[in-house]
Amino acid sequence: MLQISQFRLPIDHSDDDLKKSVCKALETRPDRLGKIKIKQRAVDARKKNEVLFCYTLLVEVPEEERVLRRVGKPGRIEKAPDERYLELDRLTAEAAANDKAAKPKIVVVGTGPCGLFCGLLLARQGYKPILLERGKAAGPRARDVTGFWRRGWAFDPNSNVQFGEGGAGTFSDGKLYTQIRDRENRIPWILKELAKAGAPEDILVKSRPHVGTDRLIKVVRTIREEIISLGGDVRFETRVTDVVLENGVMRAVKTDSGEMIEAERFVFAVGHSSRDTFEALHKSGIPFEAKPFSVGVRIEHPQSLMDHSQFGKSAGDPKLGAAAYKFVAHAPTGRAAYSFCMCPGGLVVAANSEPDMVVTNGMSSYARAESNANSGFMVDVRPEDFAAENVLGGIAFQRSLERRAFEVGGRSYHAPAQLLGDFMRGKASTGPGKVLPSYEPGVFWTDLREVLPDFVCDTLKEAVPMIEKGLKGFTLDDAVMTGVETRSSSPVRIPRDSETCECLGVKHFYPAGEGAGYAGGIISAAVDGMRVAEKIIAGIQG
Repeated sequence: MLQISQFRLPIDHSDDDLKKSVCKALETRPDRLGKIKIKQRAVDARKKNEVLFCYTLLVEVPEEERVLRRVGKPGRIEKAPDERYLELDRLTAEAAANDKAAKPKIVVVGTGPCGLFCGLLLARQGYKPILLERGKAAGPRARDVTGFWRRGWAFDPNSNVQFGEGGAGTFSDGKLYTQIRDRENRIPWILKELAKAGAPEDILVKSRPHVGTDRLIKVVRTIREEIISLGGDVRFETRVTDVVLENGVMRAVKTDSGEMIEAERFVFAVGHSSRDTFEALHKSGIPFEAKPFSVGVRIEHPQSLMDHSQFGKSAGDPKLGAAAYKFVAHAPTGRAAYSFCMCPGGLVVAANSEPDMVVTNGMSSYARAESNANSGFMVDVRPEDFAAENVLGGIAFQRSLERRAFEVGGRSYHAPAQLLGDFMRGKASTGPGKVLPSYEPGVFWTDLREVLPDFVCDTLKEAVPMIEKGLKGFTLDDAVMTGVETRSSSPVRIPRDSETCECLGVKHFYPAGEGAGYAGGIISAAVDGMRVAEKIIAGIQG
């Protein structure tokens, strides 16, 4: 099998066009070709009036070595790499060899992508993990969330956008791409598992795949059901409130019901918003480090404007879908402003995890069919930016902004909002322009300087004209800025051994995923959960 990369064709090409182009690239006849499989498809929109599809193809040909000698080019036409998840083969073989050996009890705290994939891998290797989730299962959780947004239901601190089955990524765009290295080929395996669990098949082909909230709920439920079918135990509405340490070894966790759960290994995959869990761990003597994070706003533009900016005359073509964007602007302040969790055709949503606070985030369905595009418009925050009595000072900083947003918004979970043009001119907004804010429960028009620190507002303002150079239309006066966005990443890291993934100084405790500071998104969190499961199994079997 040969791999052809950087293979570009017009977006309206036919299958026959693709085959003819492959023949030309390989300098061979159509009858000498075997199967052609699309491995990946990306959109090349560098030339706005000539948008192309860029493919990576897998092609069967007879006399492969001879063809490679004739037309092979490293990075362009070469032998297809082996992308099997080889670690799984090793784990499976060792599990079979040790089938009769007693399996230690393993507790996994959290059922986001990190916890779910850690639990899935453990369960498939014959372990029977206990997964503890403070929130509800995906279906009841979705009802609680939409009830809070749209029907005036009371906010539930344990069942919301941040907490519940699937983690924070369940209410997002469901992005399934990452920039992490993947020499072990975990990512292709994860994507196949997601597709098997109900995600759209096109996630196996698109270079920037996404699932969407409406599809993710079914996917996480299916994975949970498999873990249970293999002997695992998934307990919802079970919040871990404390841990038991003896001579530097974690022995048990305590839950809000008073239950003590003893085990031989503990994985904490709690997500970036589990502040009370961090506080309990810190009080128990678990080591923490402060780390940089970001704060800012959600910014909304008409999706049609972003489509035209990115795709030119091809804007609106159903084969392209809603356009995404990404930017980084290095402002004269010395800070960076950047896009985060961009949601084409999406909504800005209430994402607080504690009462009497306002947090914004973005969400899209699989269709990405809403009228606005939104993105986090973020500024980096460093530990020296806030007075910290301890390493959890970043949490206090986030809370201060979220509480202020709640107060400025009228103490009704309405979010403070401002038109971009007014923000640039330094005046408070009194109502919307042509872009209607999508945030629910609703917005309160104001001046965002009443909420955000000066260094954040100054950096955002300096970045706007810089972003416009690469993203035409960004400076639209009527674009809506809604605050505050504070949950781009965890403000803390729990240090762990790079080889074993075990917490430094605490045996049998494995901090994992986004909350512990080792991931940033659905895929990287799932990868980290798998890595931790692998290390636990290797340590037990070794």
